[in-house]
Amino acid sequence: MYQSGALFGSMTLLENVQLPLDEFTELPEPIKELAALARLKMVGLDAAADKRPAELSGGMQKRAAIARAMALDPGILFLDEPSAGLDPITSAGIDLLIKGLAHHFNITFVIVTHELASIYSIADRVVMLGSQAKGIIAEGTPAQLRDGAASPWVRRFFNREPDPSHSVQLT
Repeated sequence: MYQSGALFGSMTLLENVQLPLDEFTELPEPIKELAALARLKMVGLDAAADKRPAELSGGMQKRAAIARAMALDPGILFLDEPSAGLDPITSAGIDLLIKGLAHHFNITFVIVTHELASIYSIADRVVMLGSQAKGIIAEGTPAQLRDGAASPWVRRFFNREPDPSHSVQLT
């Protein structure tokens, strides 16, 4: 799932979710429609199947994008900043949705996020990448990285502490 959701504005939610089925399967049309509607129901949007993305809130658009990503029943889903641009209440709802889908449908979610609340809520395991190291700089549970990471920078990140070398003193 792209950070923006990348739904097609000229299509209804049902058509957006059905698109991967149209492109990659030869299922009969009624089966594709039922499968797409089932995915929308999984994310709580079956009543909005005939709406276009512009008619929905940002959180609803994110949920529709998750439904489309699930259309072909993948074992692994990649989500880029799934709660970016959402208010804290809606973000928490997206986190709960992801946890529920992972549990009920045995899906592994690989999520790129900078939002600590989501990391602590969703993640069983965190892999932190660093641009200077050009690779993995830390790995573990959120609590392990917060409390015991070898890197002070990683501990500061997970504790949301500023870098003392970049602090500004106001006089």
